Amino acid sequence: MSKLSKISLRKNFCKFDYILLFAVLALVGIGVLFVYSASNYSAQNDFGNPYYFVIKQAVGAFLGLIAMIAAFFIDVEKLKKVALPLLIVSFVMLGLVFVPKIGVENYGAKRWINLYFFTFQPSEIAKFAYVLFCAWYVSLPKVDMNKFKYSLPIFGIGLIGCVLIILEPNMSITVCFGLLMLVLAYVGGTNFKTMLLIILPLAVVFPLLIIMEPYRMERLLAFIDPWKSPKDEGYQLIQSLYALGSGGWFGVGLFNSRQKLEFLPFAESDFIFSIIGEELGLFGALIVTLLFFVIIYHGVRLAINAETKYKSMLASGISAVIALQTLINLAVVTGSIPPTGLPLPFISYGGTSLVMFMFAAGVLLNLSKTPHNTI
Repeated sequence: MSKLSKISLRKNFCKFDYILLFAVLALVGIGVLFVYSASNYSAQNDFGNPYYFVIKQAVGAFLGLIAMIAAFFIDVEKLKKVALPLLIVSFVMLGLVFVPKIGVENYGAKRWINLYFFTFQPSEIAKFAYVLFCAWYVSLPKVDMNKFKYSLPIFGIGLIGCVLIILEPNMSITVCFGLLMLVLAYVGGTNFKTMLLIILPLAVVFPLLIIMEPYRMERLLAFIDPWKSPKDEGYQLIQSLYALGSGGWFGVGLFNSRQKLEFLPFAESDFIFSIIGEELGLFGALIVTLLFFVIIYHGVRLAINAETKYKSMLASGISAVIALQTLINLAVVTGSIPPTGLPLPFISYGGTSLVMFMFAAGVLLNLSKTPHNTI
């Protein structure tokens, strides 16, 4: 290879979004650190090993890094070929959680598949499989999303995904999936009338889903006034607010959280942001929030500047998943919406979530290599 060719190859290789990469790796690093901080006390009490959770999170981060590198180098156009098969497989796996000895039940919910040497959550895969399917479908030459009949597959498959997830039951991921469906339909070009035809029935169904399950209604009432049930449904929200409130401007110091001493349930997963706020204060919480903003902003910019509709939809969908899940998680821990279990992307404990989000970040980095999206 000539010297000129080597220089050209080096320049082309370096054309990707370094800021996006830094933000993702920073959040993953923060996640590993705070999974240890939030879980070491409970892990010692429950498993006799303070590193029980952080070791698993570190393994997830390592596998996620491999997945991110693979996504960075893969030809994103070739992903079109696996879009429909991957969606079908992910939906089949959502059904397998209900099969005895295959599905795993925790806290009254069947959300995991047991492969004996590890478990994983199919819903985490289904979200991104749906994004890939929508990107492929909308980019088909004959598809005109402005026409009602072409919008039906987006909504129909999205609603099937929502039904499978709510049956687990998993209200938080269902809401995330449903909102993702609306975002992808809108970005794909669905007209206003069609959007209303879908949104209005959903606006009626959503309150019914809350009323149908007593525990959801109890959570809603606890959200309105958590002090009416401070030892039951309101307990978790109160402890989360204690954590955030005690953090002040600069926090009580790394590893010095009091709420992680088994006062705040799921401190290493759904409510890890509360521990970050307690130990690093408002300043640290804002830095974490800023890193998420950087990722979402760069993802949206990639979607706007993409040279094809397929790549634009892919970047839009990935950015939407990250944005929706982040906003819902932060809203829950701050008491802005009723409590619901949803991991914070890149940070919360959970191998499946971490690997999938890092793979998705790798796809965004891949898209940033294209000539029209260079930094």
